[in-house]
Amino acid sequence: MNIDEIKRALSEQSIAVTEESRLPNDIGSQLRLQNEAIVNAFDKGTWNVQGKNPGKKDIEKILSDAAAGNKGTRPVTNRNVFIVYGHDTATRDATENMLRRWKLNPIILDQIPSEGKTIIEKLEKYRSQAQYAVVLATPDDIGHRAEKKDEIAFRARQNVVLELGMMLAILGRQRVAILIKGQEKMERPSDIQGLIYIPFKDDVKETRLQLAKEINSQGITIDLKAV
Repeated sequence: MNIDEIKRALSEQSIAVTEESRLPNDIGSQLRLQNEAIVNAFDKGTWNVQGKNPGKKDIEKILSDAAAGNKGTRPVTNRNVFIVYGHDTATRDATENMLRRWKLNPIILDQIPSEGKTIIEKLEKYRSQAQYAVVLATPDDIGHRAEKKDEIAFRARQNVVLELGMMLAILGRQRVAILIKGQEKMERPSDIQGLIYIPFKDDVKETRLQLAKEINSQGITIDLKAV
């Protein structure tokens, strides 16, 4: 497994990485975990776990199951969902409330203490704790190609597009859903194939059943009868 796959397997079991650094001779990366275990992830695809604490065997089991594709043997306990949003705070709040009703844990950057970190540092820290991301593409900006003023259209904020790319990089396309408001007048923030776009006209609740199904399909269980 590569380093991203190892971090994904740990994240699925709510095991936080407290420190990441490169190994001597630049042969891989070392992850220090919250239970004091240490994972060495080598660039050639192998790994090992250091430490004498009781949690070492648990980490080895988690990574062995993930490497063997036996994810079903351990339920996903991480229910953190990162919300990416622009200026439409009403839609953000409605999305947060909807996720909480499904017993998920929304992560919203504005609600997290800065602890002296810049916005990008906060993003880097908390994106790795998320199991899924919901990106709110709302019509906050207006734009067009320089030579095509007649193509004017609404766009998501630039920070939304940036954070979308970051979430795709760490979580993968299947774990990122883009809720796009008023799609007939909106320019899509990306032309990457295979992205999950869920349109709504006015109220984000219009997306609830499809979004719940998408999240549920990734092992984050939701009672669809209660959606």
